[in-house]
Amino acid sequence: MGGWNSGRSGGRPTADSSFRIDIAWMIRTGRAAEGALISGDLSWQCGAHNPTGSIDYIADMTGGGDGTLTLHYTRSAGGDKESVTQVIPLVFTVPNYGGKRWWMICPFRAIRVGKLYMPKGGDRFASRKAWRLGYHCQRISRQDAALERLFRLQQSLGGERGIGLGLARPKGMWQRTYNRHVERYAALNIESSRAMMAMVNRCGRIG
Repeated sequence: MGGWNSGRSGGRPTADSSFRIDIAWMIRTGRAAEGALISGDLSWQCGAHNPTGSIDYIADMTGGGDGTLTLHYTRSAGGDKESVTQVIPLVFTVPNYGGKRWWMICPFRAIRVGKLYMPKGGDRFASRKAWRLGYHCQRISRQDAALERLFRLQQSLGGERGIGLGLARPKGMWQRTYNRHVERYAALNIESSRAMMAMVNRCGRIG
């Protein structure tokens, strides 16, 4: 399991910025199903419209008590192309409320996980613990937290992230639903402005 680009700025990569495979999401969206063998592709995108990568997969859950998720993808390795195949074991547990909960087994830590990650510059999918990934929200300062929530709201509606860019209204969204988002945006705008002013005042006192 190789590392990532050590020359990258901003410290260690985060789970939020990594490619991610979520077995619960795959089952929920019909990309995997108990008792079935399903193949297809998984793709990622940056923002609302910019694709950044994709891989092929085969989800084999016909074994009754277990299964496998086989990943096929090509990665760049020092100017060369490497064809990679990862076979991820699938297991399930039975929660107290019934049904089944499916898990993937991390190929490097041999632990049950719901998600696997590959950060930028990484070479294999593995658990967050194997990659020692943090979360972006753990790395932003308090004064940036409200602004980050505002940007996420903009992005979740398919718009551009940025101060003063407002909100985009997705096609088909009910007006009252959009109005709630607008109210949330206004509150976050005020909160982030206050945080920025507080930071400016603190810097002025220090200066």
